[in-house]
Amino acid sequence: MTTPSNPDPDPRTATGLEPGGGVPPGDTPPAESGTSTGTGPYRPLQRGWARAPLFIVLALALVVALFFLAYAIVLATG
Repeated sequence: MTTPSNPDPDPRTATGLEPGGGVPPGDTPPAESGTSTGTGPYRPLQRGWARAPLFIVLALALVVALFFLAYAIVLATG
């Protein structure tokens, strides 16, 4: 049979704890944020790829419009 472990440190045996459970100044490092936008290496934004998808979408829209125009002409003359 196992007993559950207590995640809280025992203040009698833990180092760096003052009476009452406090931590002396300078004993712990300052908190740091790992979720900010400044993490990782700096990479400048690149905008060169935006023209190709825009061209593809416009070309596809033009092909669809031409298809329906041709279909309407065939229905009108047929």
